[in-house]
Formats: sequence, structure tokens, C-alpha cells
Amino acid sequence: MKTTPNHDDRIASLTFAAVYPHYLAKVEKKGRSKAELHQVIRWLTGLDDRKLQKLIDDQATFAEFFQKAKLNPNAQLITGVICGYRVEEIENPLTQKIRYLDKLVDELAKGRAMEKILRTA
Repeated sequence: MKTTPNHDDRIASLTFAAVYPHYLAKVEKKGRSKAELHQVIRWLTGLDDRKLQKLIDDQATFAEFFQKAKLNPNAQLITGVICGYRVEEIENPLTQKIRYLDKLVDELAKGRAMEKILRTA
């Protein structure tokens, strides 16, 4: 699925620190924990809590965030629609990675089992 260059640039320049509190609020509002959110982020990116906090403190953009990340080889198993886009059809690699993260956070907030979110079952 094609996204516009403007859309891709805008999303890449967002800071992870600006979006992270929204991720956390979304999952906590639905009864999930910060630890579960971090587990999902760690599964997708390989970033532990210390590295994650450093990226937040440094106000890293999503482009910088995913440069530091090592994407899980099973990330391509993430499918579905998020923000009006089918994630498996997004052509821009960075935008796709960001939407993978959005999709996992959404699944966590919707109460999906962790094994399913982490694509282990």
C-alpha cells in the first residue's frame, strides 16, 4: 500500500518520546501494564528497558529509534489494518516498522493474549 512521501517523512520525524506516553496510556487504560508494553517493544525491536529509556531521554525520532533496533525476524507475521493501512502492504520500510509497533500496541490494548501478540502461538 502506498503512503505519501509527506506522510512517511512526518511519521519518521515524530519523536518516540512524544508517542510513548500515548502507547502507555492506551494499554494501561485497558488494564495492561507498562511491563507488558515493554515486553512487546522488546520483542519487536530487541531494545531492553535501559536502551528504550535512553532513546526516550534523547528525544530520538522514530527514524533514529528504528536505526537502533534489531527487528524481530517474525515481524512479517504482523498483519492487519492500523490507522487505515494494511501493515503487510506498506511499501516504505520505516513506516511499516512504525505501524508494526502501532499494531502490537493496539493488540495489547485490545486484550489479545501475549503469545498471540508475540507470534509464538
